Amino acid sequence: MNWAMLQNTPFRSFKHFTAEGGIATPLIAHWPRGIAAKLRGSFERTPGHVIDVMPSLVQLAGARYPARFGGHAILPMEGVSLVPAFTGGKIERRQPLFWEHEGNKAVRDGQWKAVQRLAGPWELYDMAADRTELRDLAKHEPARLKAMIAAWDDWAARTFVDEWHEKAARTDWGASMGSDD
Repeated sequence: MNWAMLQNTPFRSFKHFTAEGGIATPLIAHWPRGIAAKLRGSFERTPGHVIDVMPSLVQLAGARYPARFGGHAILPMEGVSLVPAFTGGKIERRQPLFWEHEGNKAVRDGQWKAVQRLAGPWELYDMAADRTELRDLAKHEPARLKAMIAAWDDWAARTFVDEWHEKAARTDWGASMGSDD
C-alpha cells in the first residue's frame, strides 16, 4: 500500500479511495479534426468524470440517448458533454459529481469536495485552495458539508447505490494508514 500511495504523490490515497489519489486521473484526448489547434498540447483543468464520456459520444454522434430500451425505462445519463472543452468552451455542469467505491464516498460541487472513507467521518476540502486535501474544513463549514452529504444521499437513492457496511469490507483498506494518508 505504501507504493500505491507514493505513485499518486502529492495526492492522498490511491485507487480504491475517493481522495484525489484515488480519483484524479488524466484524460488524454487526440482528435486533430475536433480539438481546436490552439488547444493542442494544452491542459484543461475542469474536473470531468467517466459519466461524461457517454454524453460526449452522444453529442459527437448526433444521437439521442434513449429513455427506454427493450420496453423498459432506463436511467438518464448523469454526466455532461466534454465537447465544449475541445474548442475552448466551458463545460456546464448543473449538478455535483458523485463517487462511491466499496463504502468510500465523495461529492464535488464546484470548488468544494466532501469525502468519506468507509464508516469514517465526512471531510470537506476547498479544492481551489487545497487540491492535496490537507486542510479539512468540515468544522468550519458545517452547513455546506451537510448540504453536500444530503446531495450525495439523494444521488445514491436515485441511482440505486448499495449501502456498504464496514463489516462487509474484504480488506482493511478502509482503515486509516496513519496521519499522513
